[in-house]
Amino acid sequence: MTGVPTAEDIVRDFVAAINRHDPKDVVARCAPQHRFVDSLGNVITGRDDLRRAWTAYFHLFPDYAMAAESVLGSDSLVLMSGWASGTVHIGGITPATPWRIPAAWRAEVVDGLVVSWQVFADNKPVYDLLQRDG
Repeated sequence: MTGVPTAEDIVRDFVAAINRHDPKDVVARCAPQHRFVDSLGNVITGRDDLRRAWTAYFHLFPDYAMAAESVLGSDSLVLMSGWASGTVHIGGITPATPWRIPAAWRAEVVDGLVVSWQVFADNKPVYDLLQRDG
């Protein structure tokens, strides 16, 4: 054991930062050339845009959480599957209806930083809540 974190270790720490709702820490774990792809195929790059996006997401879903049930890692690639969950928070009101959806994530790690993060999920249940409550 060399004590050098594996790609899987780095991604688990990245997910922990997400689950702590700490956009500054999330972005600090991203490479300068980081590329985030959401479940609709929208792409966000650049640390300032990433920080704004994560801040807005945590405001909309203040209890957002990722729970990985399966993790598969290689030298630089990590695949995870499990659940994403949260509660919609709109205009200071958090409705009583939480959501939980199956999800998968793909991460690439280079030099100890996450260079890409991609989300795979059917967000229709979440969009339905947003439309109903928003």
